[in-house]
Amino acid sequence: MTKYLLHFPEKWQFNAGTIIDDIIKAFSREHRDVFSAIRTAIVGSINGINWLLSIIPWWLLILAVALLGIKVSGKKRTGLLYAVMLFFVGSCGLWEQMLETLSIVIASVILSVIMGFPLGILVAMNKRAEGIIRPVLDLMQTMPTFVYLVPAVILFSTGKTPALIATTIYAIVPMIRMTSHGITHVDFEVVEASRAFGSTTMQSLVKVQIPQALPTIMTGINQTIMMAMSMVVTCALIGANGLGMEILLATNRTEMGKALMPGISIVAVAIIIDRLTQGLITKKEAE
Repeated sequence: MTKYLLHFPEKWQFNAGTIIDDIIKAFSREHRDVFSAIRTAIVGSINGINWLLSIIPWWLLILAVALLGIKVSGKKRTGLLYAVMLFFVGSCGLWEQMLETLSIVIASVILSVIMGFPLGILVAMNKRAEGIIRPVLDLMQTMPTFVYLVPAVILFSTGKTPALIATTIYAIVPMIRMTSHGITHVDFEVVEASRAFGSTTMQSLVKVQIPQALPTIMTGINQTIMMAMSMVVTCALIGANGLGMEILLATNRTEMGKALMPGISIVAVAIIIDRLTQGLITKKEAE
């Protein structure tokens, strides 16, 4: 009797995880050709972005980032700092790894924007859709990132494809939220004025609400990029090459110095991207 009072009865237990695993594996086997085609398309896209980045001379990329930093911030020392940070990455022998990381981040951000922008508009314009999508977004934000990796690996094996899928799922949330927030918080009187002059709902959305909400939407893109960067090391666990893989390999060999350099490189790249995008947002708000 004491056993049943202290421990949850075994006969009332069931393994829901096994059931879910069996469903996902069966689904994967049934649609193997579809997932293979998706994998091929994603890998091709990531490789294409990586090729475009790799044909840019290292010095030209550093110069372009420095000039953009000066233009956005209005300070020469800021652009110089960005140039030094990128030069540090190259001096550590991590330039190619940085480009591989950026190719996955860029691909995931593009995918997040393509899917998140219309979903954000839908949430803002449709109360029923909002009631369905918002709880899903809350679940996606609170769920541990490692949970995304398992179904992605089962469906697409290891490598770049599951890394892109997991990163997109994790990074799309702020894009949807900020798009919705920006559109719903446009001045109601401005929207009503546009409709009073004969604008349809779609015309009001395209010509008034979206332009007014653009700084908020750009903030969503900024947060999406930052969340995608935060998945770099996690995605290395499923075979995504880049700076995250360098950290993982060095950690497995307990080589702190070799793990520290790619770690600092990730921080440097994240800071540069964050400051540049934030600067563009500030300029847009000032217009």
